[in-house]
Amino acid sequence: MATASELDQALSTYFRPLTFPVAFKMLKSEDEIPEKTRRPFQQMGKKVAICQGIGMSRKYGWTVALGKEDMGCALGAAPFGFFENIDFFNEGSMAAGMFTASKEIGKMEEDLISRFDFGTYSHILIAPLNRASFDPDLYMVYGNPAQIMRLIQGALYNEGGSIKSSAMGRLGCSAIITTIQDEECRYIVPGNGDRIFGMTQDYEMAFFIPPTKADSLIDGLVKTHKGGIRYPITSFFDFEATYPKTYQEQMKIWEEGGEL
Repeated sequence: MATASELDQALSTYFRPLTFPVAFKMLKSEDEIPEKTRRPFQQMGKKVAICQGIGMSRKYGWTVALGKEDMGCALGAAPFGFFENIDFFNEGSMAAGMFTASKEIGKMEEDLISRFDFGTYSHILIAPLNRASFDPDLYMVYGNPAQIMRLIQGALYNEGGSIKSSAMGRLGCSAIITTIQDEECRYIVPGNGDRIFGMTQDYEMAFFIPPTKADSLIDGLVKTHKGGIRYPITSFFDFEATYPKTYQEQMKIWEEGGEL
């Protein structure tokens, strides 16, 4: 199975990310947190959103651990199982009025969200691939649509089919759970919170890679690149353009004067 550093090298060569690709590990105990890991509440005195912690890792290059004490975003914390009582969430109350017309419609959305059972994990550990000193449960990389297309092509080269995606415009962080549980590559349109609190830009999308799929993805990126499918996207230059009339008149003068 490809290591985090091997995947990082492949992404640097064939994907060219603008921010650090990151690795995730779901921890069952605080004792598993590596040394020199940033703890937002302990060290910064701030409660944060999960997407905010991801932003710290992919833009600052930090290794970050997020636990119950760090959770400032109830919407993100609910499906990760850090808190037991999420009836308010289950009923659609957090969606109603902001994202949906009613609690009933909000509940229809919440029922689709992947979840970890309460108490299964204590912390989310996030680190750039080149600093991940742990066995990841998941990889994630942000890119523009053309870059994400290249990952889709690479992921499907050996397996065929299609890559799944689902979007509600919210709770994009729950795709972490979905991908870990399904062990299938996935791409998302980042949600509203990710753009506000995670500083995700208008041109960015995200792609999730289970470690079990990393070898196939890397091989697919290499071989599709050799086949001519590349990023930056290649351009077609084998044509003769039509130029403004004055340009054509100047060429005609040179031609009549024997220059051409």
